[in-house]
This record gives sequence, C-alpha cells and structure tokens, in this order.
Amino acid sequence: SDFFQFLDLRPQMQEPTNPKCIPSSLSQGIQFHHVTFYYPGSDRPALKNFSLTIPAGSIVAIVGNNGAGKSTLLKLLCRLYDPQQGQITLDGIDLRSFKTADLRRAITVLFQQPVRYNATAAENIVLSRLAGEAWGEEWSHHVQALKPEITQAALAAGADQPIARLPQGYDTLLGKWFATGTDLSVGEWQRISLARAFLRPAPIVILDEPTSAMDSWAEADWLSRFRALVQGQTAIVITHRFTTAMRADLIYVMVNGEIVESGHHDQLIAANGLYAQSWTAQMGGIGKIEV
Repeated sequence: SDFFQFLDLRPQMQEPTNPKCIPSSLSQGIQFHHVTFYYPGSDRPALKNFSLTIPAGSIVAIVGNNGAGKSTLLKLLCRLYDPQQGQITLDGIDLRSFKTADLRRAITVLFQQPVRYNATAAENIVLSRLAGEAWGEEWSHHVQALKPEITQAALAAGADQPIARLPQGYDTLLGKWFATGTDLSVGEWQRISLARAFLRPAPIVILDEPTSAMDSWAEADWLSRFRALVQGQTAIVITHRFTTAMRADLIYVMVNGEIVESGHHDQLIAANGLYAQSWTAQMGGIGKIEV
C-alpha cells in the first residue's frame, strides 16, 4: 500500500508552459516579496510575510540562530519548494517562470554538510562541471582537460596545500570505501567542496557556513581572497562567524523567520543592537553566538 501511495504522488511544483531565459548575470538582484512558507505537514510557518533584497553583484551575509529560517531561504531560492504565498524574483522575474533545471544551473550552492565523494581529489572538484557526455571512456579526458582550472579552484579555496600532502596529489583516491583511499579532516573536506563550488560558473553563489570547520588561520587566508573569487557574481553567505560576516557588503540578522537588523558591519556595531551584542560576545570569547 505504501508503494502504490508513493506512485500516486504528483509533483507540487509545476514547470512553466512558456519558460523565460535565466539572466547570464544579474542586473537588479534577488528579491523575496512577502513570502510565506510552511514545510509539508507543519502548521507553523518557517517564513511569514517575509521580504528581503539581495542587490546584484554584492556579497550578502545572513546571520541568525538555529531555526531562524536561513536554510529555508536557500531551499526556496533553489526551488526545492515553492512558497504558499508571495514570490521570489531574479531581476524582477518570478522563479516559477524559469525551467527548474535552468534555474539550478544558474546557482552554485554549497550546503553546510557537503557530499564527500569517494573519488580522486581532482574528480571531487570537477564534479561541479560534469556534463552528460563526460561519462564512460571520455571521463578521464574530461578531468585532464580541466586540470588547470581544477588547480586554480583548489588554490582559490585553500585546498591546494592539503592536496599537495596527499600521496598522489590530485590523483589520490579520497574516502575510505576502498582500501587505497585516503581520508581527510572535516576542514580539508570543506576546502575540497569549496573548490568544487568555485569551479562551477554561475551568476549566483550560495555558501552555507563555508568556514565552519576551518581553523582561524585557514579562515583568514580564505577570506582575504573571497571578494576577488566572486567578483561579478551575487553571493549569499550563511554564517555564524562574525569574522566572515563582517567582510560582506550587507548583513541581515534573522530571528524567527524575520529580518530584525540590516546594514554593513560598522553600521550594525554603531546601532548597538542584537548584532553588536553578539559581536562583542563572540570577539570576547563569551559563550556561543545567540543571534
């Protein structure tokens, strides 16, 4: 009965009859217009009458406590769900006007728990540029052809040093599924995943806690290059680390599905609100962030 019930399920998200083209680069930005969203089976809204603007070509940081709705924003933007009310637009065009596959190709997203592929270091990175025709005998040629770009992406993400220490460098098999595999630390896996994200060309970049497993030295090194890496793209960074958030052009503070503060770092510190209090606590080493 469960199987037949599953077969009877129908997609809730519909593809447009006359789809519009995705902008190759954003000129206006991303907007959430009075969005209300409930997860399936829940009577509590994850977002209610929520509005937010992400200017084109900017780096926007979103900070907030667990359950504030940060990850929900990303899921809606990637169109894993549709909101029950309101709309989300790219350059003024509703997401539902695009083919879902086209929309997702226009977004580079790195979630908080990235996938660890039991493949070589080079293959782990190049998977973000995987084309359908690359499988089979052409796969190794595909990887070799992109080797310069793979190396550059690894350098940009700070993954070049961990890879250099591996027995066969970029050709080292990662993971422990196979006897010859070499495992990495959580922070090293995160850098591999960042390299995979940087290799993928897309007008929108979404990073969910990109430095959470990095030590302070690795984080500082990566942040010093981050702005150059996303130049010309629109970047959204979800983070609990204020040392990461302070590098953004615009910071939004979320609490219970609402934006309660916004501005750049100096403005929020001067306002002496929730962000400033949390900054003082984190920089003073007093407990955990509670924004």
